[in-house]
Amino acid sequence: MKDVIHGYFDACNTGDADAVARFFAPGAVHYFPPDMYDGPFRGGEAIGAKWSWAVRTLGSHWTVDQIICDPDTDRAVIEWTHEKTKADVVLRGDEWYHFDPDTGLITEIRAYYASPQAAGLDRLELAGYPYAERGYAASS
Repeated sequence: MKDVIHGYFDACNTGDADAVARFFAPGAVHYFPPDMYDGPFRGGEAIGAKWSWAVRTLGSHWTVDQIICDPDTDRAVIEWTHEKTKADVVLRGDEWYHFDPDTGLITEIRAYYASPQAAGLDRLELAGYPYAERGYAASS
């Protein structure tokens, strides 16, 4: 899992969309906080295309700062840094990963950003993520 995550980040930093896409199982989803990127990225090709655009347009560069893997559950969590060098912006956050047990490819990423609570939002959770279906506590 560590090798896959580090390989994925290395591929992201090259801006090669096809290289990024190879780290994802069919049907993979990358979730984000609300009002980011028009919702989740769906499929390796879309994920690769979005990060390729970010490298070209924003000068994006990502690092893995911390990583914990749980092979028994096919999950990992990382802390990361995303530098948008052309905009002089630094983002930090963490991501939860789920892997396909047969292929070792990424099936899901849930991204959480270190930032203040967004004004005007009454539900601060990942946009499009199926919380109730996954057994999370939820009201309405």
